[in-house]
Order: sequence, then C-alpha cells, then structure tokens
Amino acid sequence: MISSSVETDCGAQSPVRLRTLVWTVFVPMVLYGTGSGAAAPMYALRALDLGASIGVAGVIVALSGLGMVLADLPAGRVVARIGERGAIGLGSALGVVGVLCAICAPNVGVLAAGMLCNGAAGAVWGLARQSYVVAVVAPTDRGRALSTLAGSSRLGFFCGPFLGALLVHAMGPNGALWLQFAMTILSGAAMVAIRSTDVDDAHPGGHSLRSVVVENRRVLGTLGSAALLVGAARAARLALLPLWAAHIGASPSTTSLVFGVAGAMDVLMSYPAGVWLDRYGRRATGIPSMLLFAAGYAAIPFTSSALELAGVAVLLGLANGVSNGLIMTVGADVAPAGQRAEFLGAWRLTHDIGSFVGPIAVGLISAATVLGASAIALAAAASAGAAAMHRWFPGAAPTPQPRDALSATTPAPQPRHQSSDTPSATTPAGPVPPPLTGQVP
Repeated sequence: MISSSVETDCGAQSPVRLRTLVWTVFVPMVLYGTGSGAAAPMYALRALDLGASIGVAGVIVALSGLGMVLADLPAGRVVARIGERGAIGLGSALGVVGVLCAICAPNVGVLAAGMLCNGAAGAVWGLARQSYVVAVVAPTDRGRALSTLAGSSRLGFFCGPFLGALLVHAMGPNGALWLQFAMTILSGAAMVAIRSTDVDDAHPGGHSLRSVVVENRRVLGTLGSAALLVGAARAARLALLPLWAAHIGASPSTTSLVFGVAGAMDVLMSYPAGVWLDRYGRRATGIPSMLLFAAGYAAIPFTSSALELAGVAVLLGLANGVSNGLIMTVGADVAPAGQRAEFLGAWRLTHDIGSFVGPIAVGLISAATVLGASAIALAAAASAGAAAMHRWFPGAAPTPQPRDALSATTPAPQPRHQSSDTPSATTPAGPVPPPLTGQVP
C-alpha cells in the first residue's frame, strides 16, 4: 500500500496510508451516491404526482443543479471557516432537509425548495470531501485518491436505482426518497468521524471570496474553461442519449439497459484513471478523455439501432471514466496555500456551471434545429476542451517526495507540478520559476 502524508499550509505533516480513507471517505461516498442514484429518477415523478406538467417537472429536477451552482462559492467559505467535519455535518443537514421537503411536499413550491437544498448540500459535501482528501494525501498519490473518491460516488449512483426499485415497488416514488434520507444520515455520520486537518488555521478569515476569485481570475478563466467544458460533456450525455434512444424507437427498458452498461464501464475505469493521472500526468489523461467524448458525440447522429447506440454509450462511459477525478486533481494542484477551500469552491463552480448548462444546451439546440445538431455541437465543445487542456493543463506527473523531507521540521513549500504550462499559486522547488498567483504563462 502506498503511503501518503497529511500536509497543511503550515507545513505540519504526519504519515497516513490510503487504506485508512476507506471507511471514513470512500465507503461513505458509496452510501451517499447510492441514495442519490436511487432518488434521482423519482423527483420528476414526485413533481408529476403534485400536479406539475412535464415541462415544469423538468425544471424542478434542474433546480438541484442550480442549487449546486449557487452554493459552490459560499461552500468554499464555509469549509474555510468551520473545517471539513463541520461542513460535512452542515451539508448532511441540508440534504436531510431537502429530502424531507420532497417527501412531505404539499405542492410544487415546497418540492422546488427541497431540490435547491439538495443541490446546496451536494456543493458543501463535495467541497468538504475534496478538501479533506487533498489535505491528507500526498501529491504523488492525489490522482488515485481523487479518482477513487469520484468512482465511489459513481458506484453508489450506479447501484442506487437497483436498490431503490424494491422500495419504489412497495411504497411508490417516496420509497427511493426514504432510502436517500437514510443514506444521507449514515454517510454524514461516517464522514464526521474524520480527524480535523486545520488546513486554513494559518489564515483564519483573511481572504474574502471576491479577493480569492480576483487573484486567481486567470487560472479560473483558462484552466476553468476546460473544466466547464468537461462538466458540459459529462452532463449532456444524460440528456442526449435518452432523447436519441426515443428518436430511433428504442424502448424505455432498452434505454435503461444501455445506461446500465455505460455506467458499468464508467465505474470500472475509476481506479485505472487515477493510476494514469499519477503516472503520466493531468494533460495525458484529460486530452484523451475529451477526444473520446468528441468521438462519441460525433457518432450519435449515425446510429439507427439500439445496438449501435449502446456502442456509443459505452464509448461515452469510457470517456467519463477516464476523466474520473481529473477536475478535482487539477484544482488541488493549482489551489493557492492558505486559500485552498475558497479557491476550490470557485474551481468547482466552473465545472458545475458546465454541468448545469450542458443539458439545457441540448434542449435549446434541438428545439432550434434538429436533435443531431446538438450532438455535433457537443463534439465540437469536447474538441475545444481537449485543445484547452493541451494549452493549459499540467504536462507532468508530480515528483515523489523523499520520506526524510516529509518529516523535516522546517516547513516545506506545498508541492506543485514542475511544468512550465502549469499556472501555480505558490513557488515550488525546481528549475522553472512559476508565474504569480492566478497567472498563466
């Protein structure tokens, strides 16, 4: 098992092994993902039960993504002020409130409020877990750790509908929502058991969200543009594939099977993607993933049978799996010391905006032209994402730190990538002088 180290902005370090994260981080993420995956298809049905039209039900479901976008920046401030454990507790409480609103909603308005709470809970939870893993895992193991974190969530999301189906059969749509309620409590309780890292104690309350965003505006505008395109490519397939399946006459059960196979490919690639990230670097992982997205979307208009669509879905699942943990890892690489939580909140916002806009773009382009045009547009966007990664993403994997250096009493600089293409927030040891915080060479 590979050893890692706890690192703080103050230079405090103590050894830890990745397997110690299994029960406090990875298993809780599987539980959280299971609840989310079980409940995700049921929110639209819950809206219909309350008298909403199909269009309104779609808007209600999209409010979860809006809640995440609105909460990303405040989530960074929350984590910086109360720490990861406190933020996880707060996120879990928001999630519980959101699910209860959905279960007990007497009208569509209360359900809408619940969906916004769910999105905000996801933002706080997601940032807190990412910040914690970044704090306790060495940069040389960061890709594996964050890919496993993302894969744990996706594994739960994949398994959730199968477990939820039994409860839905017995209790209706609310059965899956009760499962999410239970999983939110269990996962939150498990992750609250993590030890505090006190990452930002050296700079308590010293940075406003506005100052962090302004100081790092060039990083967020360059690398962040690639993160936005990754978010759009990932989320848009969940809207486009079912629409195309209906377009070619595939049955709902066949469509579900296609998604299941693609989801299995996604989950299977989680750990290999992390190994590739750590061994070959961020650019060598990101560019192939975006080219796979581009190839998959470009192929959709040429499919006319369920079997052909399944092949494309597997290709898109492979693309999604290869990108597992990529955006979280790059964000951790360029996060400035003393501002990490706030910066990661802004960084997650770039990706989440893409996730929110991607499905909407599919609907708008399809309404204005034809469904196949949205697939071509997504292929072009994914290709643009690959170009952005080639221009700005780090090109080399991090260099392993000697163990004696980790135990030195003199605080060491936060390790960063030694690549001239990498925007950096701190000055690493190495022959290539980095740019100032937030600037891109």
